[in-house]
Amino acid sequence: MHSCELGDSKPQDVYVMHELPNTFWPSSSNFEVLQQLNEDDCRRSCLDDCNCVVAVIRAGSCWKKKLPLSNGRQDWNEYGKALIKIPKSDAFENPASRDSNTEKKDQKTVILVGALLLGSSVFINFLLVAAIALLVFYTYRKTLRVITSTSSIMEANLRAFTYKELEEATDGFREELGRGAFGTVYKGVISSPSSTNYVAIKKLDKVAQEGEKEFKTEASAIAKTHHKNLVRLLGLCDEGANKLLVYEFMRNGTLASFLFGISRPDWNKRIQIAFGIARGLMYLHDECSTQIIHCDIKPQNILLDDSFTARISDFGLAKLLLSDQTLTHTVIRGTRGYVAPEWFRNTPVTAKVDVYSYGVMLFEIICCRRCLEMERENEEEKILTDWVYDCYNQRRLNKMIGDDEEARNDMKRLERLVMVAIWCIQEDPSLRPTMKKVTQMLEGVIDISVPPSPSRSF
Repeated sequence: MHSCELGDSKPQDVYVMHELPNTFWPSSSNFEVLQQLNEDDCRRSCLDDCNCVVAVIRAGSCWKKKLPLSNGRQDWNEYGKALIKIPKSDAFENPASRDSNTEKKDQKTVILVGALLLGSSVFINFLLVAAIALLVFYTYRKTLRVITSTSSIMEANLRAFTYKELEEATDGFREELGRGAFGTVYKGVISSPSSTNYVAIKKLDKVAQEGEKEFKTEASAIAKTHHKNLVRLLGLCDEGANKLLVYEFMRNGTLASFLFGISRPDWNKRIQIAFGIARGLMYLHDECSTQIIHCDIKPQNILLDDSFTARISDFGLAKLLLSDQTLTHTVIRGTRGYVAPEWFRNTPVTAKVDVYSYGVMLFEIICCRRCLEMERENEEEKILTDWVYDCYNQRRLNKMIGDDEEARNDMKRLERLVMVAIWCIQEDPSLRPTMKKVTQMLEGVIDISVPPSPSRSF
């Protein structure tokens, strides 16, 4: 209880200002705003003001607040701090009013007891001091980690969600959009005072031990990637075992559902999608501050926005969720049919694994069929990469596209796309082009030499 009647006592003798980081109260009439006031002056002003119970420091201003203190919030995305005024213990006790004889007697007792304790438990006191020092050190380290990870999240403009918020946003994780190597994706709704937006919420199955420590750092690195052919990361949840990522929602679903339907999609639209994926991969490999190797390029990980622009999803997660491995020497990752040969050998894994997967997927975009269709009667057509190369080598490209009239009327570009894809699926990674060169070949900026035969699929 705060009072304006302190007698002869000074406010600083009666109260102490306790810091609450990242805490604020919504604006109301019981605020007094003091502009251009530093923290010390703000602290002093609240102490001297008997009606002030909390001072909020935000953006160089001091917000002094009176009672009541309802609706206070703590948010790690919120800059600034609150200084709350609390009474010191025994602050109103007047030492001068004590009986002098009693005081002397108490002092002798304290001295005697203190001497006995000091003489008999020096070792215990030493252990106590050591324990306190360790506790302070541990708390400091923990606080430093929280501040560092929180800072990186704010720099990336990444929103931190609670698990409860995302549970409510998905109506108890009710509507499943898909499952992948990293977890399950659910449709959700995030509301704000100005709008309501659909989001895709990925609930990660597991995070590696080292990933526990690096989760926020890596997620922030993903959030800092900005390209029109990448799905944007909007936020995350990091509560113990609950690790979730919140992405923008793509209304037109996956490239897989687009390609492998009943009818063939528009030829030019398919080509633009192929170009967009190439540009997105080039950005991840060459234009990010830290190179990102996707490791699982396939139609299920390519999403389509409202205008059917290709958006790569799940990038950055291979490094985030990798357990006791590195991206240079690791176990096989990726999906059958799209996996580069080097995954099966004890050789370094580079960005060229994504180039290989892109080549396989480019064949799928051209032919509108899956890379492996083992149920086909014709043995030659079961593995798409082998069959397409045979068609190219025999100069029978029209066989690949069936009755696709748009593609038949664009045979020159069709041949160019097939040649690029064959270069991408070379068994030797050094023979594969970079994604930058792939993009240039697709766009006709550079000539394409005749590709050698890739080895048979395995």
